[in-house]
Amino acid sequence: MLRAPLIVLMLVLSLAGARSAQVTYYDLPEGAYPHDVAPASDGAVWYTGQSKGFLGRFDPKTGKNEQIPLGSGAAPHGVIVGPDGAAWVTEGGQNAIARVDPTTRQVRLFPLPKQFARANLNTPTLDKNGNVWFTGQSGVYGRVDPKTGRVDAWAAPKGTGPYGIATTPSGDVWYASLAGDYIGHIDPATGAVTVVDPPRPGVGPRRIWSDSKGTLWVSFWNSGQVGRYDPTAKTWKTWSLPKSKSGAYAVYVDDKDRVWLTDFTANAIVQFDPATETFESFPSNKRGASVRQLLGRPGEVWGGESGTDRLVVVRD
Repeated sequence: MLRAPLIVLMLVLSLAGARSAQVTYYDLPEGAYPHDVAPASDGAVWYTGQSKGFLGRFDPKTGKNEQIPLGSGAAPHGVIVGPDGAAWVTEGGQNAIARVDPTTRQVRLFPLPKQFARANLNTPTLDKNGNVWFTGQSGVYGRVDPKTGRVDAWAAPKGTGPYGIATTPSGDVWYASLAGDYIGHIDPATGAVTVVDPPRPGVGPRRIWSDSKGTLWVSFWNSGQVGRYDPTAKTWKTWSLPKSKSGAYAVYVDDKDRVWLTDFTANAIVQFDPATETFESFPSNKRGASVRQLLGRPGEVWGGESGTDRLVVVRD
């Protein structure tokens, strides 16, 4: 049973004037360990229950929570929503990409090629052709063609590390390598990767996202910064989190081109406004929230508090 959601109201001041934001927490079953989230077009939210091997679907309007088993030994990590409403999951426990039908809840697995066993699958993204690209922290990235069922995979440059992945508005696919300490641009025709080094060594790019102009935003885990990379000018600019020198985990750019991050050290969700170069912080009301990924829809930014078994949303 779900407990009643806890609502926290916060008044946030920005340089543009005063505005208010509402932070709402939704309790999930104990041990759910929500890792990644993906808001659906009907108002529900998909989330990966990593420790118990299920894909969750939560309706914030009714409080209804579904748990869809993904298979024996499942340990899902990332989730996104396709154009047909299906959920696509990086299913590390079964070393496969999973598709969950939005109507029947049927699970279809797309196993990785045998030479890429134990890929430690992390994050998926969709390109403009409907292909699902993915990363594996053991040193792999790849692609699923949903039309044919074909799965291609490649060994990553510099070995282990591929983590976050994203698609730009023009259709380019980029990923971040945490252990490899770079971001990579994938050539969809050949699968080859162009490596882009960070502004200084050792920052640890963890997740990556694109704004509406195709500029890339990257969370630097080791240095506690957010980086902006311009693929046209091939230039970097960085900003440090207001309270932490490490622990920048998630990054997401909303429909207004505001940048959202999670700060593990400060136990907070952080918003960065590129126009004013200012931060606003939304600390959790519980210790050890550990929000590992952010995703949203207009007016809402969602995350999973893996450390507290809750979903969190910032609405403004």
